[in-house]
Amino acid sequence: MSSTLFPTVLWAQRKDLLYVTVVVEDTHNEEITLTENKLTFKATGGVEKATYAVELEFFAEVIPQESKKSRTDRQYFFLIRKKDSGSYWSRLLKQSGKPHYLKTDFNKWKDEDESDSEMDDLGGPGGGDLNAMMQQMGGMGGMAGMGGMAGMGGMAGMGGAGPDLGNLGDDEEDSDDEEMPDLEKPES
Repeated sequence: MSSTLFPTVLWAQRKDLLYVTVVVEDTHNEEITLTENKLTFKATGGVEKATYAVELEFFAEVIPQESKKSRTDRQYFFLIRKKDSGSYWSRLLKQSGKPHYLKTDFNKWKDEDESDSEMDDLGGPGGGDLNAMMQQMGGMGGMAGMGGMAGMGGMAGMGGAGPDLGNLGDDEEDSDDEEMPDLEKPES
C-alpha cells in the first residue's frame, strides 16, 4: 500500500504538560522528531503494514529536552513539557479547527479549574472517598453507619408503616385461574 494514513492521536493537558498518544500497532521504521514547535511522527505499522504519518504543529512552544516518550505494541506515548507552564492551551494545534484524527484523551483529561489537592481530598478522580466528600459538603448528619434506619421500620420519617392494602379480593376466583384446554390437532 503506497498511500500514507493518519494515525489516531489522543491528547490531554495540565498547566505544565501535554499528554500525546499516537495509536499505531506493530510499528517499524519509526521516524520521530520533537522540536520546540512540533512533533513529527512517521512509521510503518498496523495489520496492513501501511505508512502512518502526522505532523503536529503545537499551539505554543514546548521544551523537547524535558520531554519523554515511551512505546508499547499499540502506541507511542509522549509526555511533553510546555515552555509556558501555568496556562492551559485552548487547543493542541496552532491551526484552528480539529483534524479528523485528533481526539481528546478523556482518561487523562483534567479541567483547568480542577486542582490536584481537590482530587486528593476526595480520594482521587470522581471522589472515591465518600465520607471525605460528605464532610467537605458539610455532612448530612446521621449518614455515617446509616443510623436511624434500623430495620427500615416505617422508613424513618416517612409517616407510619405505609398504607393499609387490606383485602385485595384474593378470595374471588379469577377467570384466568381456569384450566387451559388441550391443544387441537391441525387439520390436514
